Amino acid sequence: MADGKRPLWQWSACELAAAIAARKVTAVEAVSSAVARLRATNDKINAVVDDLGEAALREAEAHDKAISGGSPIGPLHGVPVTIKENVDQKGCSTPNGVVAFKDVIAPDDAPVVRNLRRAGAIIIGRTNTPEFSFRGTTVNELHGRTFNPWNATASAGGSSGGAAAAVMMGYGPIAHGNDIGGSLRFPAYACGAATVKPGLGRVPAYNPSAAVERGLLAQVMSVQGVICREVRDVRLAMRSLVSYDPRDPWQVPMPFEGPPEPGPIKVAFTRNTFDFSLHPAVARALDTARGALAAAGYDVREVEPPLLKEAAVTGARCLFGEAKALMDADVRKYGSKTVVAIFDEYYRYFQPFEGLEFLKAMADRNRFIRAWTTFLADYPLVLTPFLPAPIFTWNRDEQGAEGVREVLGSALYSYAMNFMGLPAAIVPANENDGQPVGVQIVGRRFREDMILDAAEVVERAVGVMAERLWSG
Repeated sequence: MADGKRPLWQWSACELAAAIAARKVTAVEAVSSAVARLRATNDKINAVVDDLGEAALREAEAHDKAISGGSPIGPLHGVPVTIKENVDQKGCSTPNGVVAFKDVIAPDDAPVVRNLRRAGAIIIGRTNTPEFSFRGTTVNELHGRTFNPWNATASAGGSSGGAAAAVMMGYGPIAHGNDIGGSLRFPAYACGAATVKPGLGRVPAYNPSAAVERGLLAQVMSVQGVICREVRDVRLAMRSLVSYDPRDPWQVPMPFEGPPEPGPIKVAFTRNTFDFSLHPAVARALDTARGALAAAGYDVREVEPPLLKEAAVTGARCLFGEAKALMDADVRKYGSKTVVAIFDEYYRYFQPFEGLEFLKAMADRNRFIRAWTTFLADYPLVLTPFLPAPIFTWNRDEQGAEGVREVLGSALYSYAMNFMGLPAAIVPANENDGQPVGVQIVGRRFREDMILDAAEVVERAVGVMAERLWSG
């Protein structure tokens, strides 16, 4: 709960928004606290790569004048947030972690930026991403490495590693990120944060600076979202992010909350990690989450969801087939030697689909989706591992075939959900030698609200990880 003893940078978005609306706290105070925290500690973490604090403070003054004048305010009025630097923010660079793209200046705001601003949020900085936003860790030659706030040798996750590190360090309670194969969930898992990868069509996406349209797989697998310290803040932010924007033909405008589900809600539970060993810390996290849900009245049953590995492998081979066809020339022309070598390992491991093989695999996507939507009709939620082990070391994917296998090969539960367009949350449920370990909760399309309900149950049982980080 909000109180006068904690600095404002530790407050949740819900607490800040309520206090600002009630005129107990000003937007200037909220933004000043987050900016001061950023400037005092970011040099050790390297989460924010573009400090927009001065402009944010001027904007906060305008927000305070608006509220004192009786103007209508949005649900995030005065709340400091960060934006990942692979998304357009008018007047800012959108380099996507690539040195050659550092002078690409956004002519307008992307829909996610516009929606956050319309809700009253104030952007205090832009966060780091790996080259081309295509790694499970966050490092590049343009800005350097983002450090995990818990452990300097551990990955902060990727590609939204800057976002997760920023939110856990107190640079605003809401951090924008995106996810094409796990880029919201890897960082949340690594840093002890909460997130929900929205389903296909939920949050509008478009970069006005883009010279060409993205490939089909990128269009159907990549989604915009947020990483927060608390599940309730994810919910608060998502209600604003889903606002309609005509620039995204894939978006389906629907209310964030759906109708109540008759109880008890059935939850399918699996601990299957296929060809990878289940680490004891992940097993304990799964058992903790399972127990919390059962105690809260959910009907949790150990049952295997359909075709998970097949969907994941097919999706990854399709995605890397598209990447090889549409991205590879840019990766080799503009990427570092490190990222070129990693992409070569991606191709060796995932064996990209091409030509007729690619078309047949894309047709088969419907079979996987149908199997899962049928399964979800009976089990509205699915509790799964996210990774079979705690987060890997920051440069593990640079260590050849075994490194890529551990970082991406083991993440079957991650990119399977992108390929099928299903929403999936990460919530912390355990620690391993001081490093957070999370679980994944999957649900029906357009029912992120139900997923977050379940994630909050787990969070209540385990606690908010940021509080442990700050107290340690």
